[in-house]
Amino acid sequence: MPAERNDPVRRWYENELGWATVPGPGPVRLVTGLRFDVLQLPAEAGFAALRHLGPKAPVALRGETMRLLVGAGSADELPGLLDWLEWGGIPLGLTAIGAGGRIDAPTPPGWSGSRGAAVWLRPPEPGCEVEPTLPALVSLPAMAGGGTAPHSDPAVGSGLVRLVDTAATHCHRVRLRRRSRQPLAFS
Repeated sequence: MPAERNDPVRRWYENELGWATVPGPGPVRLVTGLRFDVLQLPAEAGFAALRHLGPKAPVALRGETMRLLVGAGSADELPGLLDWLEWGGIPLGLTAIGAGGRIDAPTPPGWSGSRGAAVWLRPPEPGCEVEPTLPALVSLPAMAGGGTAPHSDPAVGSGLVRLVDTAATHCHRVRLRRRSRQPLAFS
């Protein structure tokens, strides 16, 4: 049996959660774009955005970066959503990792990990499908059928649109706070 198959962290992700990992030696990395995509943002902004995630949506933290798991395909939607929400072109520190991407696997809950390793703030539940718990864009036919503005539709408001709008707002606030703490160039 290859050494990588003996890695208990890799086995936990593959066997308990059914998540794809990147083959090979070294730290376990998760493949994005299959079961979930990831929104990355400064942790300070992420903590403020957590209230717009369902209580079972997994969230990881690595250093000063928070990773919010969102529905597969959501990474492709981020640029358009930011433009639609009038955040396009503003440097927010809000990025997405989707199909073909990889993230370091957080230490499984209750396990000891190495210093500086990613950790779960809200871990996924073994034996439960993650997809129904993740914010995702509501299909366009569902949005069109309601005849309401996107922000007023409760199905949209509880999903990816609301999360991205909230995350962008808090990322912008963090950026402005950090900027205001810097000394002026001429002082």
